[in-house]
Amino acid sequence: MAERSHIVSSFEQELDQLRSMVSQMGRIAASQVSLALAAITDHDQQAADKAIALDPEVDHLEREVEGLAIRLLALRSPMGADLREIVAALKITGDLERIGDYAASVAKRAMTVAAVEDGRISLSGLRTMARLVNENVHRMVEALETQDPNLALEVWHADQEIDEYYTTLFRGLVTYMIEDPRNIRACTELLFIAKNLERIGDHATNIVERVFYAVTGENMPALRPRGGKKPTSTHSHVSAPVQGGPTPDPHPELTQSDQEAAALENPFPQATDKPA
Repeated sequence: MAERSHIVSSFEQELDQLRSMVSQMGRIAASQVSLALAAITDHDQQAADKAIALDPEVDHLEREVEGLAIRLLALRSPMGADLREIVAALKITGDLERIGDYAASVAKRAMTVAAVEDGRISLSGLRTMARLVNENVHRMVEALETQDPNLALEVWHADQEIDEYYTTLFRGLVTYMIEDPRNIRACTELLFIAKNLERIGDHATNIVERVFYAVTGENMPALRPRGGKKPTSTHSHVSAPVQGGPTPDPHPELTQSDQEAAALENPFPQATDKPA
């Protein structure tokens, strides 16, 4: 009986260690996002450098969490809520690592913002989007640390506003490029920054979905809130084309202008999830 109690106590200690490491990883990734925001809004080169320098710490913690999680799965045979939490931790660390990569990429390009701020291109939308992403990431970390499913739902819904800002920014920057070819280089850099911010928001949404499942044992709705268009499922429902017949429209609910914008936004749909 005493031996069984010792085993249970040891398992709880290892589970607490796993939670602590994931939490630490989340705080570092959130700090990277805050520093990237400072680099954009304040043209702070030191903040940009620090955001980039923190990235290896996130990568190291990801490997540590993966090792401990695999050890717990292999040796402890967890069940129920413990099993959900460990599997969620494995997936969450992948999303946190991507957030860190995207934040570092934004920081690298942040000085471009200062270079193009000459009055020809408005950057207020980009700054607002960056602030919203930063707020959502910090609330995501809070939901992760407190295991609060209600806060997780709030973060999940808040991503729609970020998507709407990205759609507006994308179209505005494309318009700047069309109106004056001299804007192409600067607007391209800003598009990369905006896309990286949008992806950070998406990964934060992934994380709160894992938190919600780990705590409640239930999945969030299959339809994610999306800005700028009707909600789309995380799974494709496009039917296969009939042999010899026309290819079905993958975006039947979008207008022609919306489809053209979507094609510009994602000209390479098979591209991997890598920061620009």
